[in-house]
Amino acid sequence: MEIVTDLGARRDRRPVAVIVGAFDSVHRGHQRLLGALVDAARARHAAAAVVTFTPHPDVVLRGVAPLLLCDPAERDARFAALGVDVLVRHVFDREVAGTPSETFVERLVAEGPLAALLMTRDSAFGKGRGGTLQSLPPVAARLGVDLLEVPSVVLGGARVSDSRLRELVAGGRLATVRLLLGRRFAVVGTVVHGDGRGRELGYPTANLAFDQPVALPPDGIYAVRTSWDGRDPLHPRHRADGVASLGVRPTFGERTRLLEAHLFGVSPDLYGHRLRVEFVRRQRGERRFASAAALVAQMDLDAGRARRILEAQGES
Repeated sequence: MEIVTDLGARRDRRPVAVIVGAFDSVHRGHQRLLGALVDAARARHAAAAVVTFTPHPDVVLRGVAPLLLCDPAERDARFAALGVDVLVRHVFDREVAGTPSETFVERLVAEGPLAALLMTRDSAFGKGRGGTLQSLPPVAARLGVDLLEVPSVVLGGARVSDSRLRELVAGGRLATVRLLLGRRFAVVGTVVHGDGRGRELGYPTANLAFDQPVALPPDGIYAVRTSWDGRDPLHPRHRADGVASLGVRPTFGERTRLLEAHLFGVSPDLYGHRLRVEFVRRQRGERRFASAAALVAQMDLDAGRARRILEAQGES
């Protein structure tokens, strides 16, 4: 997959079929849209192109980025796995935010040429989100572009969306999140040095730091699957099951929220590595213990239960 900052900079000079959007999670609705994009491109002997924005439009429009639902490297790998030929990381600033949708489409045509533009009824881009399936048909007809509608995906009685996913993750509804994503929820962070307390207790952990705020489930103890290294997060070189603690470690009076994972049968030096942690099941909430010994006894139980959960899950 070729990654560029605008369509005009790509090496693939075929016409393009395009979708425009943030695609924060690459959920099942996004997957349907991307599949339709690839089909439309192939039918027109064109390249399948995704136009997304950096920074996230919310940074410019609202002053804050939404909580991350999918690591950027993993998102790109999922685009490629679904057949996307070109990923455009279009710079988003106040000028772009103020560009009318008609002008934006005209620029895509000039950089393309544009064979097809795919949207759902919820898609919108351009100044004031004015570019919609209802407003763009005259523009597409004038420019000779096929404007194609892709149905939104509805699961559990509601449309699949990134905002819905963030609410579900925060509420700990991981089974529903898995249904909407088509995969288990996971985060990717950099392993950093901690205080070494886990090693002292017999449970060395990989402590994760994040480049930007990420969506996380409620505090507690989780059975997890981890992976690291490899060419991208979808093709790791190493994997390990484990048990993770998410919270503030109240037994020791800590206040900083931390995700730390103990990997079964593995004690590599992972400092500086990017570790993917996939949440399989929440085992219990976070608790304060009267002593370190009491905490270790509970950790033994947590580790044993996590092993049983993961063994029952198999390799899925």
